[in-house]
Amino acid sequence: MARLGDIAKACKSKNAGPFELTLDIMFEDAATFEKVRATGVITAALVAKLYKVPESSVVFTEYPPAFAWKATIERRIASGAVGDTDVYGAQQHAPLLDVEIPI
Repeated sequence: MARLGDIAKACKSKNAGPFELTLDIMFEDAATFEKVRATGVITAALVAKLYKVPESSVVFTEYPPAFAWKATIERRIASGAVGDTDVYGAQQHAPLLDVEIPI
């Protein structure tokens, strides 16, 4: 098994406004993207499980021309609100890094 953080070109997160986060997973080439895609591991259900949100609230997009997936989820705490620990949403990709991909 390979860790997503070891095989992806980039796993990143950022704010999509003050109330949502966008998660991006990108690969260097079509061959790696297609191998990962064939496993069926990267899904809206995975994102929902990792981030403890309802699957129905995950906006999930696969974008093969860029060898990428994008998911948008609600932030638990609005950006900059009391209790927010990541005002830019730039550290929220960490749960993706340890996802095991059977390739």
